Amino acid sequence: MLIQQTRSTEGSLFNRSLSRLKELWKSFPLVAEDSQIQQQANIDLQGDSLAVLRQEISFCLNPSVGEMASRKQAVLIARQYLELSPLGKERFLTLLAEDFDLDYVQVKATIDKWQPNPVSTNKLRQALESPRLTLLRQFNELPDGIKFLVNMRADLLSIKDKSQALQGLQQEMKQLLHAWFDLGFLQLEKITWDSPTSMLEKLIEYEAVHAINGWGDLKNRLASDRCCYAFFHPQMPDEPLIFIEVALTKGLAGEMDPLLDEDAPLLDTDTADTAIFYSISNTQRGLAGIGFGNFLIKNVVAQLLQQFPHLTQFSTLSPIPGFNKWLTANPDKALAQLSEQQHQQLKVYSEELGVAANMSALLASPWQDNKELSAWLEAPTKQLISHYLITEKRGKNALDPVANFHLSNGAKAARLNWRANLSKRGIKESAAVMINYVYELDKIESNCVDYVENGQIANALQAS
Repeated sequence: MLIQQTRSTEGSLFNRSLSRLKELWKSFPLVAEDSQIQQQANIDLQGDSLAVLRQEISFCLNPSVGEMASRKQAVLIARQYLELSPLGKERFLTLLAEDFDLDYVQVKATIDKWQPNPVSTNKLRQALESPRLTLLRQFNELPDGIKFLVNMRADLLSIKDKSQALQGLQQEMKQLLHAWFDLGFLQLEKITWDSPTSMLEKLIEYEAVHAINGWGDLKNRLASDRCCYAFFHPQMPDEPLIFIEVALTKGLAGEMDPLLDEDAPLLDTDTADTAIFYSISNTQRGLAGIGFGNFLIKNVVAQLLQQFPHLTQFSTLSPIPGFNKWLTANPDKALAQLSEQQHQQLKVYSEELGVAANMSALLASPWQDNKELSAWLEAPTKQLISHYLITEKRGKNALDPVANFHLSNGAKAARLNWRANLSKRGIKESAAVMINYVYELDKIESNCVDYVENGQIANALQAS
């Protein structure tokens, strides 16, 4: 299972979202026609348009302007933003980042005068709040305004590294959205085949791990021995923020094909003992870095136990997305993990295929239909993946992002599965190997503490 960020902002759902916002705001009464700030920006914000935009934003932030007039102007600015080209949006966000940032001179002066009392502390707090926050909050108050801000942050994430000012704006928007998307606001809902068609369409488009190939595939994933749960926010009731797909099975699932086979017979859920989490998709790029996955899994486990109290095992069937990248970058380190006998056999197969004598080159060859080569590759590949998952780290954390997610949530690395995902993506990322991370309910908290505080991984990897 991979927590994957979908790129739906480039697809039809994003376009429909923009159309909805435009329609909602068309009827919003604007400021008077003779206002000096009514000029419409061109799509690239060229020429005088940037200066006009600066004036419009300043109008919204002017404390002497009435609240209603300020909000009406915020609508105009938001509508203009939706019409901008990518270049225009970059100029818009750069203006917001640079011209409406903190007054650092004032901040320094306030810090110098700070005293340990509530009045002085409140003055410092106000000084540390940038002017642009007022505009961002005005956007939030618009119909579907929070969705507008989520999409705006998605735009910002693609350009944030171009300047420190943009990075500062991105962090500020992240903090705002983190508060507005506090876990206490989220609602867990089960999605079924009887859910609205519009919601089912979004599952198809937002699925970012194992593509849903039409309505038949989706119906199979929502059958009686399958479950799908999603988190929603009250201000975005028609948009799942993140969803998880679950298969009920007997024992650990070791490959993807049976789980996605539309012709496979339904399992009698009374005989199931295991829930397999095989896909999690984050649907909103603008909420990147605002984690819901941990909370989602724990809530889904509770829901499943209510409906299927006989379940005894909760596991993932997860990809290992960083393995081949690591293997390619570290051929010598990988070879050092193999025995002398494996070295010799590796040379033999490499010569036969005319590739370099390293595991990366051999796994990039068409080994899948070569029974002898496939059988030999299993052991060394699993050895290397086990090393990669358990030993290769970034600080205290596992280098592999999916491993880090599940281990930090208290899961145990349980079993590697050979030829578990023979799709092009599965082969490219991890030589078709997948892993079961198991959530043992009585050990989740201790595993989590051991990993987060000490980098200690709950590990029981074994061959399938």
